[in-house]
Amino acid sequence: MKNLFVIFSMFLLSCSSTIEDKKSVPEWTKDAIMYEVNVRQYTPEGTFESFSKHLPRIKDLGVDIIWFMPIHPIGEKNRKGSLGSYYSVKDYKSINPEFGTLEEFNALVKKIHDMDMKVIIDWVANHTAFDNVWVEEGNYDWYTLDSLGQLQPPIGTDWWDVADLNYDNIDMQNAMIESMKFWLEMSDIDGFRCDVADWVPISFWEKCRVELETVKNVFMLAEAENPELHNKAFDMTYGWHLHFVMNEIAKQKKSSLDIIEYLDTKSKEFNNTDYRLHFTSNHDENSWKGYARERLGDAVKTFAALSSTIEGMPLLYGGQEAGLDKRLKFFEKDTIIWDNLELSNFYKQLFNLKKDNQALWNGNYGGNIEIISSREDSLGFSFIRRKHENKVISIFNLSNKKIELELNSANLKGIYNSVFTNDEKIFNENEILELDPWQFYIYTNKN
Repeated sequence: MKNLFVIFSMFLLSCSSTIEDKKSVPEWTKDAIMYEVNVRQYTPEGTFESFSKHLPRIKDLGVDIIWFMPIHPIGEKNRKGSLGSYYSVKDYKSINPEFGTLEEFNALVKKIHDMDMKVIIDWVANHTAFDNVWVEEGNYDWYTLDSLGQLQPPIGTDWWDVADLNYDNIDMQNAMIESMKFWLEMSDIDGFRCDVADWVPISFWEKCRVELETVKNVFMLAEAENPELHNKAFDMTYGWHLHFVMNEIAKQKKSSLDIIEYLDTKSKEFNNTDYRLHFTSNHDENSWKGYARERLGDAVKTFAALSSTIEGMPLLYGGQEAGLDKRLKFFEKDTIIWDNLELSNFYKQLFNLKKDNQALWNGNYGGNIEIISSREDSLGFSFIRRKHENKVISIFNLSNKKIELELNSANLKGIYNSVFTNDEKIFNENEILELDPWQFYIYTNKN
């Protein structure tokens, strides 16, 4: 009996340690919407000050978290294009003078906070510019060197404008963490979006998270899909797989069966507390793969609705609400055109839907997905998400053909309102709906 007690006590201590070691997701993220800002291309001026004039409009969309692409000075050595890549960082503790000053950035952060929104900044931990201040200071052992002892780009890439960092060097690790803490303390930002996060050792990220939490409770987004990043380091990872599936469905090269496969894999590899970021565009996709309509065609709204109602946090790339219809140049000035905000109301409806319905909230705050269309129907896809008494039904035709979609679930029965038309709809446990190409319906249960 004594031995059993000892074993049980050790089990409790083990559980307690696990709970204490695991970081907590900030509560303010529970129903959050993220918005990515490309400062250079956002306005003709390309400055913090000129961007700030758009904040009331962004707030009205329902945005909670503003993610700024890298705000740091850009390297000049081996620069790509005339302005260079945002991801070639010359100084982690300085502001790109193209955008403004540190004082202007701090004022912008305060204004965003005053409007009850949060700020995260892009962080490039895998590499720096070849003329980064660390290089100028002679810290060559902080970098991965080639056989001649020279700085080199990350192996296997064409990123010849950046030098790969050496994470075997503890001094470099500490300097990186100290630089990240600098922005928490100096500008009061709320977290980081970490570029190519799975190219950096997980052990570093876990150490980093502990250190950052000594300053404030941060929100951490990894540009990666590795489930292990969630254990102690990150709150959210990219839903790249779903994004690529949506692109292929738009070409009719994949189907809803591939979405189901994604959800099945997600349920096995990720916990309910693990947030996933879902989107139809971002800076990488827009510049290198094509703007949203270029890739998705007539299914732009369909996949935006899917991204906003499926489990995960929706991301809107700045300019999408204006129907961004070009690939923004990455290394040159190429201003977004804001003449037509025709999609703003659509995105506002989607984001308000998420906030008003706990079933759609993030992680454990929201409800799980129950697929209610036949798993063998590759053209249609429908699901219910429930949390307490709140239900949201999402129904999609994921094809360029007119279809009949059969819905089956005991949880389907009830009286609902259509999100976009406000029409009342009564569902029984079994229903057959006709949908035009790429048509979708979203219903919420009546209170």
